[in-house]
Amino acid sequence: MSDHAVLHVTGRVLAGPREDQVRDELWVVGGRITYERPAGARDVRTVRGWTLPGLVDAHCHVGLDAHGPVAADVAEKQALTDREAGTLLIRDAGSPSDTRWIDDREDLPKIVRAGRHIARTRRYIRNYAWEIEPDDLVAYVAREARRGDGWVKLVGDWIDRDLGDLSACWPREAAGAAIAEAHRLGARVTAHCFAEDSLRDLVEAGIDCVEHATGLTEDLIPLFAERGVAIVPTLVNIATFPSLAAGGEAKFPRWSAHMRRLHERRYDTVRAAYDAGIPVYVGTDAGGSLPHGLVAGEVAELVKAGIPPLDALSATAWAARSWLGRPGLEEGAPADLVVYDEDPRADVRALAGPRRVVLNGRITG
Repeated sequence: MSDHAVLHVTGRVLAGPREDQVRDELWVVGGRITYERPAGARDVRTVRGWTLPGLVDAHCHVGLDAHGPVAADVAEKQALTDREAGTLLIRDAGSPSDTRWIDDREDLPKIVRAGRHIARTRRYIRNYAWEIEPDDLVAYVAREARRGDGWVKLVGDWIDRDLGDLSACWPREAAGAAIAEAHRLGARVTAHCFAEDSLRDLVEAGIDCVEHATGLTEDLIPLFAERGVAIVPTLVNIATFPSLAAGGEAKFPRWSAHMRRLHERRYDTVRAAYDAGIPVYVGTDAGGSLPHGLVAGEVAELVKAGIPPLDALSATAWAARSWLGRPGLEEGAPADLVVYDEDPRADVRALAGPRRVVLNGRITG
């Protein structure tokens, strides 16, 4: 398509989860969506199918691999892989790389950044995070709040080698002061949390979201629901827990056993959170040890956990975009959309095979 071409999208345009939000067609003019037929349009290309807003991966790391920051050409390949999977909006949940150059590329997904991870000294993956002590937490949170796009990422727990198990990284008072500072600066805060110990303090300190949240228990779920704290379960990542546990068995048997328990109850944890009304969003944790482009697999995992297909779909589409403050298939919105041959509401596995991906009004391939 040329810059001035008009795109006509027909079939079923899923502008929202309700049936009364389904439209028969939309048009793309000048890279933006309109539901009004353009007068005198020439060079029109038609695409037919089931159309969703560009999918959201709310926990993804562009510019990062298992060893730390990567070169720009590698980050570009990561972003392109996500794009071809239909992921057109990413919440980058922590990266040491400067990926602002991606904002100037209309052919790459849009990114909402959380700055660089903030972790306790020697309590996270090497080369990923700022590693600091509690007295410096407020200052570093303020720094990342100013650098990010409205989010800050803490490492809430990690293995304590002296204890031989997962434990909380931050004293409650330090976490509360840091979260308050982020909110004062207009940023929301999320935290990596595998285990149980850190959750109550973080939620009562005002945190906005928890990543992974495998440590959610029956006594904590009502607190999350009451405070409106969202979770991003990253089930495709949690699937790696057994292999991680096996690798650490000899040195940290207590940690390994804990990781296996968290893995075994993962689906029950997510379903209990959903049933309690806790907002659940799709995230893959791509860019660390996992490849990019796994968004369809994560939606399928949420369904396997017992979340109804339409709500699992919303967790990567309409609800996820609203949560991140970005438009979907609205009049005048940037034309970021994905077209499928089958109805993804009937079977979320349709997400694995996009027919067409449209980003900023241009068909990507």
